[in-house]
Amino acid sequence: MSAGRSAAWLLLLVIPVGFTGVWQLQRKISGQRAEMNQEQDEVLVRSPKLMKLVTLEYGTLAADIYWTRAVQYYGGKRLGQDTNLESLWPLLDVATTLDPNLIPAYRFGATFLSQPEPRGAGRPDRAIQLLRRGIDANPEYWRFYQDLGNVYYLNLKDYPRAGEAYLEGSRKPGAAPWMKVMAARFLEKGESRETAVMLWSELFQSSTDTAIKQNARSNLELLRTDEDIDHLNEAVKQYAAKTGRSPKSMRELVQAGLIAGEPVDPRGVPYVIARDGKAQISDKSPLHKEESIYRRAL
Repeated sequence: MSAGRSAAWLLLLVIPVGFTGVWQLQRKISGQRAEMNQEQDEVLVRSPKLMKLVTLEYGTLAADIYWTRAVQYYGGKRLGQDTNLESLWPLLDVATTLDPNLIPAYRFGATFLSQPEPRGAGRPDRAIQLLRRGIDANPEYWRFYQDLGNVYYLNLKDYPRAGEAYLEGSRKPGAAPWMKVMAARFLEKGESRETAVMLWSELFQSSTDTAIKQNARSNLELLRTDEDIDHLNEAVKQYAAKTGRSPKSMRELVQAGLIAGEPVDPRGVPYVIARDGKAQISDKSPLHKEESIYRRAL
């Protein structure tokens, strides 16, 4: 009986110590794993010339590996909500040097680079550099001029250069007829809602990448809200002219016969009247959160 009690007391003393040891071990392992992941980014071979010399006839295979690594790196950073994409350019640099004809690396790589943080690296300059390299290696591929024009238009607001890129691409064999249309719009009108809708619609329809399609979809929805809000604010002005005050809710506009019914945004959430008396997206709508992110791309 005494021996049993002694064993029980021993277990009571040992178990907490054991749990503490396991916890410390787990913490150490987690820390080492994080350090290892960081090292994988930092230890990356960043010299394209060196990799080209080392891989020799296996350069194309090595390029595919580097491109796959770039996609995984970008995806992993986005899932982990990490905005540090410092290693993205070296990965793309090596991949496209090893295989100058690796079309997806130029196209999607430029998108990853040019998109503002936190959706991308916020480096449109690198995106342009990458696309120029792609054009030099694949001069007849007209889609590169489309991508180049998009970076100038969406990220740099440089409408003349965007128009020039589209115009040059429109002269390439097999280029879509709308390339000339978009070139004219960029060169004549610069930034306009109609131009932006055309651009994002084409991107949404032509892209096979999920992230790019989601980006285009969100921007199209936000452009639609801009149009809706413009119409609603016209009704707000009419209401104020009739009553001498701004409306406090959409219901007042409906009751005054200025709008047919309670309007909703593309996600199905009703618009609201803000404190300043103007219409806006409801803070309950998913678009309210996306607005602060995606607006930087316009």
